[in-house]
Formats: sequence, structure tokens, C-alpha cells
Amino acid sequence: MYKTILCGAALAAAATVAAQDYRAQPTYSTLNLTSGFTPDPTVVNVQSGGSRNASSVGSGCTGSIANAPDVRLNYNAGSLPMIISVSSSADTTLVVNGPDGSWYCDDDGGTYGSNPQVRFNSPQSGQYDIWIGSYNGGQENARLYISELSSQ
Repeated sequence: MYKTILCGAALAAAATVAAQDYRAQPTYSTLNLTSGFTPDPTVVNVQSGGSRNASSVGSGCTGSIANAPDVRLNYNAGSLPMIISVSSSADTTLVVNGPDGSWYCDDDGGTYGSNPQVRFNSPQSGQYDIWIGSYNGGQENARLYISELSSQ
């Protein structure tokens, strides 16, 4: 079932104090992409999961995630949509803090089975902090995809 949850900026500000630290250095990578980027998709290998419960960000967020973002995306938007998705053999979740301070979450909305996806039809330029969660706890190999053309 596809669920994307948008939590208000006020909730995001409150949740940030007790939950994820979007100001922390990302664990795996910082990407700087401008609309029309290549290669598309851009892929980052990560480990899903962490010691924090994603529900602390918002009631519709699931899985265990790290305190620091896994990946930071600095994005210059154009006219294309932007799709953030994850591929893994494990059940993964996705949490994104957008440039507007809102939190976006998904579990199982991606292309294949239990993979998540968040799609921005009219993305904003700015910083996107991304956490890849593990639905059942633990850490699993995963691939994060950033695309303007399709989901993985």
C-alpha cells in the first residue's frame, strides 16, 4: 500500500529536537544535483536501519532509522519531478526532510514489493536529508536512487 505522509513544519520542528538531526553530517554521502543530472538514476549504496524509531518524526513514519541522515541531497530543481526510492531484499522504509522543513515518509510505495518511494511532482530547490529505515530492525544492504525519470 502506498502511503506518503507529510507532517507539518511545526511538528517537524518539534520532532527534530527529540528525533532525527538533519544538521548532522550524513553517514554515506552528500550529493549536489541540478535538474537534468546524469547519471539518472544516481545511486548510493547504504545500510538501512538504526537505533531510532521513525515514528518519532511523525505518526505515519515507520521503521528504525539512524540519528544522522544517511544521504544529503542539495538539489537545484527544474521542471521535472524528483523521485527518491530504495531497493533492497529486506523491507525498507524512507524518511525525507525536505527544504521546506516538512517530513515525507513511505513504506512499500516503490516499484517492487516492500521498497519505499517518495515522489516530488514539483520539487523545491534546496536541501533534502534522507534516512533509509529498516522495517523489521537490524541493518540491511540497500541502494538509494535519485531520479527525475522513473522509480526503481
